Amino acid sequence: MNEPVHLSGASAGKTPTRTNDPARTMAGILEVATKEFAEKGLSGARIDAIADATRTSKRMIYYYYGSKEGLYVAVLEDSYRRMRAIEAELHLENLAPEAALRRLVEFTFDHHSGNEDFIRLVMNENIERGAYLAQSKGIQELNVPAIAAIQELYDRGVAQGVFRPGLDATDIHASISALTFFTVSNQHTFGLIFKDAPNRGAAVATRRANITEMVVRFVLA
Repeated sequence: MNEPVHLSGASAGKTPTRTNDPARTMAGILEVATKEFAEKGLSGARIDAIADATRTSKRMIYYYYGSKEGLYVAVLEDSYRRMRAIEAELHLENLAPEAALRRLVEFTFDHHSGNEDFIRLVMNENIERGAYLAQSKGIQELNVPAIAAIQELYDRGVAQGVFRPGLDATDIHASISALTFFTVSNQHTFGLIFKDAPNRGAAVATRRANITEMVVRFVLA
């Protein structure tokens, strides 16, 4: 699926944009590519469109990322990295176990609700059966601290008699993700079927509170 660089006609004379700030250039490419891949998936996204939107060239994009697939993996890595970076700033270790769990659920809900591109990327990567996610050691490493943080707050809760024993940190993470992910991934079909569009704002706030309560009650002793 790698897209070779074909230069013909006017494109043949187009050279990579020169810049003294490659980090800024790469960040701009990632920002535009995130929307392109989120909207159209890997197969539908076009490097030409990303190059035009960033006022750079296909050659420059391939110079930085190697291929269309390389850029796609970089977008996935950047999306997960940004989420985990914000998550680390929650400082769950400084909160009581139940308060920490509530904060984690609320953060996950808010992040998903405010980052539809992230949800679309994950949905598209599931269509790809995780083939490109599997190529990234970085993403695998990013998720280790996330599970470790849940394990730490859960263990504290169990030790204090607040949480019931016998639960798995990865399963808790999966439950939080599933409940918060659905609110965004299925918002259009669910909203049309159940006609909740007129009260969308109130419905989302209620859903946030309900999901938080469901997860906390599931874990509480």
